[in-house]
This record gives sequence, C-alpha cells and structure tokens, in this order.
Amino acid sequence: MTSAALYSQRLSRVRAAMRERSVDALLVSVGHDLPYLIGYHAMPLERLTALVVTASNATLVVPRLEAPRVEHHASVFDLVSWDETHDPIAVTAKLLRDAKCIAVGDQMWARFLVDLLAHLPGRTYVRSVEVVGALRATKDDAEIAALAAAGAAADRVAAQLQRGEIALAGRTEAAVSADISARLLAEGHDVVNFAIVAAGENASSPHHHPGRREIQRGEIVLCDFGGTMNGYCSDITRCVFLGEPPADVQRAWADLRRAQEAGVQAGVVGGTCESVDTAARSVLEDAGWGEYFIHRTGHGIGMEAHEEPYMVHGNLLPIAHGHAFSVEPGIYVPGQWGMRLEDIVVATVDGPQRMNHTPRDLVVL
Repeated sequence: MTSAALYSQRLSRVRAAMRERSVDALLVSVGHDLPYLIGYHAMPLERLTALVVTASNATLVVPRLEAPRVEHHASVFDLVSWDETHDPIAVTAKLLRDAKCIAVGDQMWARFLVDLLAHLPGRTYVRSVEVVGALRATKDDAEIAALAAAGAAADRVAAQLQRGEIALAGRTEAAVSADISARLLAEGHDVVNFAIVAAGENASSPHHHPGRREIQRGEIVLCDFGGTMNGYCSDITRCVFLGEPPADVQRAWADLRRAQEAGVQAGVVGGTCESVDTAARSVLEDAGWGEYFIHRTGHGIGMEAHEEPYMVHGNLLPIAHGHAFSVEPGIYVPGQWGMRLEDIVVATVDGPQRMNHTPRDLVVL
C-alpha cells in the first residue's frame, strides 16, 4: 500500500469514528496522532502546527519555514503555510468555524488551545483519544512487523547484557546506560527513548534515573531500555545478578517469572485489559509479594512507548487482535532491591505473541 493510500484509509476510519461520536472536527498538533494520520512529525515549537480534519477535508496548518519538511500528499490533505506576521490561531479557527464538537489532541500545547477558545466560544471539546485512540491501538500486519523488528533489535542488546559483554561492576549506572544506548543505535534504532540502569537498592525505584553510583558485586542490576526504529518502539527489561543471588532474590525471581507468564497468557483476544493485570498480580499476591508490586502490569506500545491500551485494574476494554502491550510485573523492596521482567506482546487470533525472546532467567555474571 502506498503512503497516500495508507493515510487516506486511516483518515476514513477517523471520520467514521467521528460520526459515531458526533464529533465535527479533529484538531491535532504535536504528538503521534499527526504522523499516524498523515506521516508528518511536528517539531515542538512555539509556532503552531495543526491538522484539522472535518467530514470533508483535512488541512495541515504549518509554519512556512517548516513546510519543506512536509511530505505533501495532495490527494490526502491540503497544506496551508503561514508567515511570521500571520495569526495561525485565526487561520485554524476559520477551518473550525462550523464545528460544534471538536476533538483536541492530547499533546496539543495549552497555550494554543487557550488562544483558540477566544475565537470559538460555545464549542464542546473532547480528547482526540476518543476518536483516534482505538484506531492506533489496533495494529495492522505492517505495524506488528515493525514492532517485531524493533523488539528483535532490543533483544540483541539484552543478549549482550546476559552474555556479560556489557561491563557492569565498577562502572557507574550512567556509564552503563550510555553503553546500552549506543548499542541500541548500533542495532538499528533511530532514537533511544530511555535506558534505565538501576543497581542494588536503586532497583527498588521503578523509574530510577541512572546516576554516578558505581555498580558492585553481590547486587542485582535492573536494565529497562527501548527506542524507536522505523517509527515503532521497543521496550524490554532484563535483570542480572553479579555473584550468587541470595535465597530471597532467587525465590522472588521464580515468582516473578510465573507472574509474567500468567500475564502474557491472559492477553487473549476477547479478554480484558484488566484480566492481564489480574493474572500477573494474583501470582505475586499469592506468593506474598503483593505490596511490593506498585504499578500496573503493562501499557500499550506502538509509535509511542506508552499509549493505549493500558493493562490495569478497572480497564474493562476487550483485548482485540492487533493490540500490542507490555507485560512487566515487578517486585520492589524499598531500600534493598527490586526486579522487573518485561516483554512486548501482541494479541492475535492465534493467541498472544511475544515480540521479545531473550531468556527470562535471572542471569548470574
């Protein structure tokens, strides 16, 4: 399928979703709804870029100096560029003048929306996720292939970690994070989104920022990393132990592996997002670790590292073919140690398919 045909198809699906929800116009700016719909990534500038989608037209409003970056598919959307002395809010408001209900992009800057409100009084505003979220959450075959390729590249770095090719003891967490980042790029990623390296007691903080602390023998090292490759994201977590793990750590890892497997197997078409969280969480609760599992079991992934759907208690959204999400239960004992095991999973009619295949053992180095 050509790019123009792909984006036309996506806009048609968006318009159908708009009709279902009585939304007259969609307004998106920075963020990933824009490249999903027309292929253009807007820079996060003080200059407004906005795509306005109505029942009959799609128009991209873009600063003139940014217009050369746009791959313009004339059959898909109109292009309106504005000069430094123009008022882009007024231009955008004119395109929205007949809309009573407007779906606004989740990442649109508040400064632009606040200015727009003065031009369009009496309108109703909803979030764009109500229109675009379900479409982006359901990946097609090409998107699943892109996720698999990104996952395989991240796997290669995880395998290097497990083989001991990434030096750990005596290095700072920050140095190891930089090393992992360089390896992600070497394996084909275009951008590194994050590379968490947390040693010992620091691993009990799920989103620890790697710093100057030196990694020592006799402690666990948690590595959670991912990036963007050809527009789609990877995300994987593996842990290694420098030396022989104590009995409580070994027991915890065995329980964590069972919890993660239960979460993966619950990710079936027709199940609910909540059921994935429940399956993983129940294993840890039954094993006595419930109070130490302090976050949801997973998040959707695609063009963004975190997007719909979320695997969390209370989310009764049915899992559909093409839903891609992480399964990443963790155990975090404050001031002592922490561990997490994460793979990306795609729900298919043939069952859950992992995008990561690196061994899930607590590797001893």
